[in-house]
Amino acid sequence: MEEIQSQSDNYRSSSSSASSPASRVPSSNFFYLRKPGSIRQPISFEDSPEWEDTDTDLRIEEGGDSIIAATSPSLSKINSGSLPSPRVPEGVVIPRKIGGASVAWKDLTITIKGKRKYSDKVIKSSTGYALPGTMTVIMGPAKSGKSTLLRAIAGRLHPSARMYGEVFVNGAKSQMPYGSYGYVERETTLISSLTVREFLYYSALLQLPGFLCQKKSVVEDAIHAMSLDDHANKLIGGHCYMKGLPSGERRLVSIARELVMRPRILFIDEPLYHLDCVAALLMMVTLKRLASTGCTLIVTIYQSSTEVFGLFDRICLLSNGNTLFFGETLACLQHFSNAGFPCPIMQSPSDHFLRAINTDFDRIIAMCKNWQDDNGDFSSVNMDTAVAIRTLEATYKSSADAAAVETMILKLTEKEGPALKSKGKANDATRIAVLTWRSLLVVSREWKYYWLHLILYMLLTLCIGTVFSGLGHSLSSVATRVAAIFVFVSFCSLLSIARVPALIKEIKIYTCEEANEHSSTPVFLLAQLLSSIPFLFLIAISLSLVFYFLVGLQDQFSLLMYFVLNFFVTLLVNEGIMLVVAALRQDVLGSLLTLLCIHVVMMLSAGYFRMQNALPGPVWMYPMSYIAFHTYSIQGLLENEYLENSFAVGQVRSISGFQALQNVYNISADYNSKWRNLLVLFLMAMGYRIIVLLLLFLFSSRKMWLLKRLKCNRDTTDTS
Repeated sequence: MEEIQSQSDNYRSSSSSASSPASRVPSSNFFYLRKPGSIRQPISFEDSPEWEDTDTDLRIEEGGDSIIAATSPSLSKINSGSLPSPRVPEGVVIPRKIGGASVAWKDLTITIKGKRKYSDKVIKSSTGYALPGTMTVIMGPAKSGKSTLLRAIAGRLHPSARMYGEVFVNGAKSQMPYGSYGYVERETTLISSLTVREFLYYSALLQLPGFLCQKKSVVEDAIHAMSLDDHANKLIGGHCYMKGLPSGERRLVSIARELVMRPRILFIDEPLYHLDCVAALLMMVTLKRLASTGCTLIVTIYQSSTEVFGLFDRICLLSNGNTLFFGETLACLQHFSNAGFPCPIMQSPSDHFLRAINTDFDRIIAMCKNWQDDNGDFSSVNMDTAVAIRTLEATYKSSADAAAVETMILKLTEKEGPALKSKGKANDATRIAVLTWRSLLVVSREWKYYWLHLILYMLLTLCIGTVFSGLGHSLSSVATRVAAIFVFVSFCSLLSIARVPALIKEIKIYTCEEANEHSSTPVFLLAQLLSSIPFLFLIAISLSLVFYFLVGLQDQFSLLMYFVLNFFVTLLVNEGIMLVVAALRQDVLGSLLTLLCIHVVMMLSAGYFRMQNALPGPVWMYPMSYIAFHTYSIQGLLENEYLENSFAVGQVRSISGFQALQNVYNISADYNSKWRNLLVLFLMAMGYRIIVLLLLFLFSSRKMWLLKRLKCNRDTTDTS
């Protein structure tokens, strides 16, 4: 370390005697340059900025739950030619202050079995803290453990992970209750057919107890805090001819959803994900303004521009799970300079950090070195990233920055502050009503998934009805009428799988809301059932009327109502099957292929292509013909049509409708059999939804059980 320090000092002294910034020409070389064989030498650059020491004033208020920290040092004093760091826009005042909370983590180690080939440790002995009114950034290259560390601090680790170490909130080792913190995933699912204000209002109804007027004010505060005033009445994802929000504003909406709870701590995973430089700067300025209200912000970032870098208060720099630095942004630049990796004046600090610690660059260097050796140029390119990482880690462990972090952790944990309290939840009845009404509103606007689907249904029914029209009621028309009913039920059920993308989207929205405790499995399924009933009944009655009169079935109102009811329950059963497959797969293509195979197998075993009692016993008769809902639907419709009919055979004898169908389809001679078939269909509709409930509940309970087990193991480790 002394050798590295002396080399870095000599390097900075030689750089300070160089010509003025105007006369210096930056090099076009992309790679760090080293002489062959001198791996321990510092990286050579054309410019080496000189840093001024900056003291940070931190104090803990006695008897309070907040920590007052001086603003982070700016980058405005990086030599004479550098640009000042951007300031947060003034003149916009947040009407309501947020009481933050201090967060500290000590010796945090996270292991995930099979996550990496060389080690199960994703995070290795990380220590740091976050203070109210500040923005702490976890930065590092891809697969460095940023998201895992963020989840560990928030208490949202994957069930397969194990955590060792301690996390303190206001000086106490306690779980953060509901409503005291918000967590924004890297990719969140929003409802595209709602406006920003509608989406946030429904989110507030799901999350908060109390009166509606109070929730409206909370929504307006969240819209104002995220600078969404100009987009409040715009649709999130676009609708028909209306354009949706850009990706930056959509990301702000996902953050605003968590702000309706007014959390004291906000965790955001990759807020700049898929954003351009302008949207990224707007995002970070908005978050900086949010932090100025008192909220504690902890975010992960892969890379940032110089302007965005100047907005950070503290940086936790990770590489392969190792903490290479934690502290103020300006101190991080000084740390790299002390370790022998000074940042060039014309390069972004974020780019410089990632360039020095990202092992993926070794492959690029190897490729370029081979090309350079063949051409005899730039043979001095030789960079060992592993050595740079070890050097930076060793320098940090022996630096004053690491000692300052340990001192601050002791101050934060020596006395417990006020415990965070839950703000209460909306009751289940309110959530069911909100989700049902929201789904009905979405159905009325989503023409691509619902109204276009209804149009396709009508076209298919018209085709079937016209093909089988004019059959009459003679004995010779029985087989053709059976074929018409079979085609109607089977093809309409098969067409309904086009709604799979909409169902998968609903499940993804539920998953996101359930992870943040905004909803629960029974609430979601009951609301989904209630909201789907009007749409399915509209389909059932419209298609049944068209088919019934085109084909010319019996002209009796009671028989028509049974036909509508039977087809409606059939659609409910079919949607239950789609929910089961969507819950298991959550993949559009895979779900469509699976449902297609299921429908084909059920159609083959429904008793039309070959009568049920003639099917092979294993598999096809037992259990397939009894599992297929087509069997009960078609039997009920045929019994409804023919059991009260009789057909004349010659001038003397007549046969019943049951006898006429014996050679075509298996039905029962009992008049009440059609109601038993309807009951079986209803039980199947409820049974499939119970299976979905068990699946989702099993996934959720398994996650909670493993989290509790993880907490017990961690407490045992802390005690030992």
